[in-house]
Amino acid sequence: MSAIISSATPDAPLQSRIVDDKSPICIPFILDRLAAWRKEQEEKLQQQEDGAGGPKRPFIIGLNGVQGVGKTTLVRALAETLQQREMLRTLVISIDDFYLTHSAQLALAEAHPDNSLVQYRGEPGTHDIDLLTTFFAAIRQGRPTKVPQYDKAAFNGLGDRVPESQWRTVNESPDSTIQVVLIEGWCVGFRALPEAEVEARWRAGRSRTLHMHKLEHLQLVNANLRRYDAAVTDLLDAFVHVDAEDLSCVYGWRLEQEAQLRSERGGGSSGGAGAGMSDEQVVRFVDAYFPAYELFSDGVRAGVLLPGRPGFQLRLVVDKDRRVKESIVL
Repeated sequence: MSAIISSATPDAPLQSRIVDDKSPICIPFILDRLAAWRKEQEEKLQQQEDGAGGPKRPFIIGLNGVQGVGKTTLVRALAETLQQREMLRTLVISIDDFYLTHSAQLALAEAHPDNSLVQYRGEPGTHDIDLLTTFFAAIRQGRPTKVPQYDKAAFNGLGDRVPESQWRTVNESPDSTIQVVLIEGWCVGFRALPEAEVEARWRAGRSRTLHMHKLEHLQLVNANLRRYDAAVTDLLDAFVHVDAEDLSCVYGWRLEQEAQLRSERGGGSSGGAGAGMSDEQVVRFVDAYFPAYELFSDGVRAGVLLPGRPGFQLRLVVDKDRRVKESIVL
């Protein structure tokens, strides 16, 4: 019995070199919260007049981690434990699998030609919120559901959604209904800020990348993020946040990943078919995501599920070597 893991969470470079000191902390936390949640669901069911309910919905876990922090290693460890040791039918999905189609992304870019934040996939606003909403409505009701897939290599790396005919179906029978859903992604759990706060952060001048963008461009991303609440964030039953002690570590981690890719492909740093990105290109790549880290990370740290579900968020703070320095329950 193996967990169903989304196409957007493949084995990543350097995973064998990343120490997994996170899952021993996360697994007891998740199992404890799952038990508490199940008790809540049973009590709600008993309070219903007829004492009968529909299909039991799955326990939904959100996992946020910056690029290169070791998210893939953690997700796989969690999925294998839940599926194999706890015998819970587990589905792992990535928010990356809900990116807009290639044509829709091009249309978004053309609608905002001077906004570099939405020219390519990544930022809030480049995901298909209707698809997210439809998917979670079906999965929560235990209905047969197709799991979207996204091919990041399509269109020379610009990416495109895999044809629906190739998507896998879950919940095909009552005895195969998914019991745990784990959705991971770099922006899972981000919540929009008041417009005045976005402007204040932009004007403060203490950021690494916010000053590189016009205020209205940042406000567009912030406005886009509001739609994610009902689609996914408000549906989370528990949340795990793998945070960096210093957010700038993501640059070094991504440079390390790219160097490993170049080595595996046989390309050198000077270019060539297998060379991958140069160091300068890697910095620009991370720069495209960094404004969202600077705007929304504090909100995640303060508690994605608060005030409604205290005690259901785990924050792990890691150092530059990706080792856990602190764990906090919110």
